Amino acid sequence: MRINFWYISSFVISLFVIIPILTVFSSFLDNTSNYYQVLKDTFLMEYIFNSLILLASVLILTFFIGTGSAYLVSFFDFPFSNFFKWALILSFAVPPYIYAYSLTAFFENYGTAYTILKSLFGEGNYNQIIPKFDGLLGVVLSISFSLYAYVYILARASFLYQSQNIIDLGKNLGFTKFKAFYSIILPAARPAIVAGLSLVAMETLAEFGAVDFFSINTLTTGIYNSWIAFDDLAFANQLSFFLLLFIFALFILENLSRKNAKYHFNTKAGFKQKQKIQLSGKKAFLAFSFCFLVFFLSFLFPLSQMMYWTFKFPENLFDLKILDLLMNTLYLVILSSLLLIIFGLVSNYGNRVNKNKTLNILSTLSISGYAIPGVILAVAFITFVAWFDDSVIKNLGFVSIKKVFIGSILGLVLVYFIRFYSLAYNGIKSGYEKINISVDESSYLLGYSKRKTFMNIHIPFLRNSLLFVGILVSLEIIRELPITLILRPFNFETFATTAYISASEDLLEAAAVPSLFLILIATFFIIITSKYILRDNYE
Repeated sequence: MRINFWYISSFVISLFVIIPILTVFSSFLDNTSNYYQVLKDTFLMEYIFNSLILLASVLILTFFIGTGSAYLVSFFDFPFSNFFKWALILSFAVPPYIYAYSLTAFFENYGTAYTILKSLFGEGNYNQIIPKFDGLLGVVLSISFSLYAYVYILARASFLYQSQNIIDLGKNLGFTKFKAFYSIILPAARPAIVAGLSLVAMETLAEFGAVDFFSINTLTTGIYNSWIAFDDLAFANQLSFFLLLFIFALFILENLSRKNAKYHFNTKAGFKQKQKIQLSGKKAFLAFSFCFLVFFLSFLFPLSQMMYWTFKFPENLFDLKILDLLMNTLYLVILSSLLLIIFGLVSNYGNRVNKNKTLNILSTLSISGYAIPGVILAVAFITFVAWFDDSVIKNLGFVSIKKVFIGSILGLVLVYFIRFYSLAYNGIKSGYEKINISVDESSYLLGYSKRKTFMNIHIPFLRNSLLFVGILVSLEIIRELPITLILRPFNFETFATTAYISASEDLLEAAAVPSLFLILIATFFIIITSKYILRDNYE
């Protein structure tokens, strides 16, 4: 019997990725400690309420910022509109937890705002008039200005390919620009906007660094505290189960929205290229002001704050082992990216050549890993390794494997793989969709085996897609905090964990240096990636 290498490989990869999901569900009925009853009687409802309020607030704000800025740069020509087209995605370089540090450092008592007012107007009791952005408001602002670009990118893609015909239709009906926007243009972009908001929702519910910094109790912090503070993995998994159900609901909503998405109108007149409206005077100033304000608040503000702290306290720059942090970060990025690209390629090709229904279902389940918060994945991974070690390895008489996978580079990279597998899989899949199946058939007729077709034809054709996936995964790993924080080896730090540890010790000025380097490295990756994210057919 001939072994089908591609089928088995795809099957094993997909099965490995969904293990944490199965672990969370299988651990739901495990016995918990007394902490469950204590939390149930005290803070559990607060966790749920805060999570829902945070989610609703962030969705409203990101919708307004993302959709508004996308509409302006897509439909109007005003000063620096081409610059804002790509500059508005730089907010991705600032994780919510670093934005939270910047917000606090600027507005706290005797912070940067106080220093600016003192230098301009002399001594005064300015702390009474400086607003305080902490607590839930601080978390909402930090997450919103970091994540709105999800909505911006997808809304802009939809706006960009809307035909001039629908704009002309609004004019013929006597609609004002505003009425045409919310009556015709916005409904046409609904699938894309909902998809962006769904991604924002999943990231919001998964956020740990910012909510922990502002001491806001959410389900994510509850999961972390259940395991770290109370050593109750069972209850951490139960909380993960409820959060996972809610995230899966959002994940299904996002998929359904994408399935029915339309980014153009099919009219009898065909597609008519949209002409941007030239703005001048007051309207041009307002459009520029809105985009600049978003760009400033989302990127320039946290960047300048981190630079200010770095130059004000240069000793932190010299005390920090920058080279070690850079090498650790790049080590994780390169190792994880290569692993994801290789196995993403193998899995995609296995699905392409087998066309097996079971394999397709398993692959679809496996790409849901990105919807799972890093805290849940880390806890689920530790739970599975502990169970496998106690139930299988020790019974067979082998040496314990816990130290191999928990608190090691191997375990950390494996959980990165599970978390970001969907990015690699979908990115490579989008490239594969451009390769007609007739190319494979022609290759087989020429005597090429499946392996040679894969190596000599597919991989060279997918070169740009692989580069894009590598950069995208690298960006995510640089920003990732909870997985790295929980699973990293002892005395192994990255820019993200170093910034978090300093901030958690109330040393914001010390957190500035690693935060600044993280932003700069992420910005570099985003600029490279922007030509893929913001591709225009006619610009």
